[in-house]
Amino acid sequence: MENKAKTMVALVVVMGLLVQGTMAHPCGSTFFSALVQLIPCRSSVAPFSPIPPNEACCNAIKVLGQPCLCVLVNGPPISGVDRSMAMQLPEKCSVNFEPCELVKKNG
Repeated sequence: MENKAKTMVALVVVMGLLVQGTMAHPCGSTFFSALVQLIPCRSSVAPFSPIPPNEACCNAIKVLGQPCLCVLVNGPPISGVDRSMAMQLPEKCSVNFEPCELVKKNG
């Protein structure tokens, strides 16, 4: 019974750390969560789109920050998203971010 109690305590501590880590950055550093958070920017990152980012998009960029944008830019290909246009969002939204470093993919 003592081992079960220790296991439960360890599980609670690990879960707490995971929740704290996710709350520390709203993006959670995952590709999917970055994609979901940046949905307001969809029309501005479509290939050949002349549509500038709207207020909702710029607010999402400001709140989520450069790490979320970089997770998205360096993630797997997304149908209907031009990565170079996505990388221009901070400038178009007048947000002062360092540029994302593109991660080289093997293959």
